[in-house]
Amino acid sequence: MSGQHQDTSLRESLKRVASTLKAANLYFALAGGYGVWARGGPEPDHDVDFVLTPDDIPRAIDALERAGMTVVQPPEDWLIKVFDGENLIDLIHHPVGRPVIREELEGADFFEVAAIRMPVLGATDMMVMKLLSFGEKYCDFALSLPMARSLREQIDWERVAKETQDSPYADAFLTLARSLRIIHVCDDDVASAPGAVN
Repeated sequence: MSGQHQDTSLRESLKRVASTLKAANLYFALAGGYGVWARGGPEPDHDVDFVLTPDDIPRAIDALERAGMTVVQPPEDWLIKVFDGENLIDLIHHPVGRPVIREELEGADFFEVAAIRMPVLGATDMMVMKLLSFGEKYCDFALSLPMARSLREQIDWERVAKETQDSPYADAFLTLARSLRIIHVCDDDVASAPGAVN
């Protein structure tokens, strides 16, 4: 499958899932790579992520199966995988070990994404989730730096530093982002946060 065809196909699956979740009156938000894309970042080419509360997952599964999609429970207990044909959509309910809560979803912003109006998770929330996903087995800054660069004006970096302060991997990323001037060190609040370069 060519890259352009893959992108078009993924966008169609994104639209189908979002429309189905909206019709079921579920709280959800677009997140992950396509959430970043909706906010002005680079377009991903592998899957689509939505976040929902754990309580809404059963209703989401029912709605998506009735729409003809295939739902799979993977070994991981923090998400559900949905297949729209060959395209993978992740329904995430416990990112980085903590449940999605209604307040996070109610704070999402609405965007026109591939001609469908839908909620998109906040840039700060997505950055926190990304940094807290880093660990000994996965710590790839190559994908996260473009995200930080493209969304930097939308991100509350002070909050990111506070919510990720116990992670040495997040601290390393924030130090690098400051050195690259992705985060403006002239901002007193950010500069005084953990890991800041003075």
